[in-house]
Amino acid sequence: MQTRTIGRTGLEVTEISFGAAALGGLYRACPRDQAMETLQAAWDSGIRYFDVAPWYGFGLGERYVGDFLRAQPENSYVLSTKVGRLMRPVPTDKVPNYGYVDPLPFDADYDYSYDGIMWSVEFSYARLGLNRIDILYVHDIGGYTHGKALNEHYLGQLLGSGLKALEELKSSGTIKAYGLGVNEIPVCLDVMHAADIDCILLAGRYTLLDRSAVAELLPLCEKKGTSLVVGGIFNSGILATGPVPGAHFDYLPATPDVLAKVGAMEEIACKHGLPLAQPAIQFALRSPCVASVLIGTAKAGSLVRNMQLVEPRLPDSIYAEFEGLTLVAPPLGDEAVRV
Repeated sequence: MQTRTIGRTGLEVTEISFGAAALGGLYRACPRDQAMETLQAAWDSGIRYFDVAPWYGFGLGERYVGDFLRAQPENSYVLSTKVGRLMRPVPTDKVPNYGYVDPLPFDADYDYSYDGIMWSVEFSYARLGLNRIDILYVHDIGGYTHGKALNEHYLGQLLGSGLKALEELKSSGTIKAYGLGVNEIPVCLDVMHAADIDCILLAGRYTLLDRSAVAELLPLCEKKGTSLVVGGIFNSGILATGPVPGAHFDYLPATPDVLAKVGAMEEIACKHGLPLAQPAIQFALRSPCVASVLIGTAKAGSLVRNMQLVEPRLPDSIYAEFEGLTLVAPPLGDEAVRV
């Protein structure tokens, strides 16, 4: 598989990467043997960049990914995880419901400070069972997750001392790159205007349907040499399933307007003899700012099917037909969107 470089770091990642949220039991349980089978399918497909986070199954995703990568040749893969949440053990009957099924018995405390980030890295080493992490993303900072008032506190932590921790880790060679892992544009712009970061793992905001990143973020990334790793390419599923009953967009049931847009997109894809998932997977790779596109699943069969849609590359002329059907996320209000 072809590779691309993260920012100006020299770190190369495969164009398609594996996102491990589903391995943590997102919406449905993921037993260990199923997780290992899915990771093996990703490896056999040529994927060598794996992304995980403490949040995924409250540590379960990191355990699975670490166990799998520990059996692979050293320096044969790139690994990213995230900081910003510290896992705290809780009684089994007090494990919160944040959408993960059968997670480990922990809850999360947010901490984007210097000490919080340093502790998070140490805890991730222990869960992964690995001695190397290549990329660290600051996870879910921003008004989308926290709301305006609370995020002012967390952003103050990050800009006040958290970025210093990340820069120390990079300059010492502990990590090779760092950035943000978020679902929104505003906090990306805020941080990028205050500091230089290597990369952004952006979920759901630069897709065939949602073009929120186009107006400001992409030009700023190009100017500053910041790479995008694009996740959420199916916008919570609807670009894979089509506008079926119960289809989700941005973690919620799709509105009639979104269903209509995706229905029209599906008609365009069908006219070209394509499943809608194919242009959805390939769309972001057309941008020179994009280093990798994440595919997240807990099923080996789904992984294999999606990888079959990466090639052959579609001509640019096809994408022009989708332009009139795209949307931009509405401005964030004062309250958290993702609850």
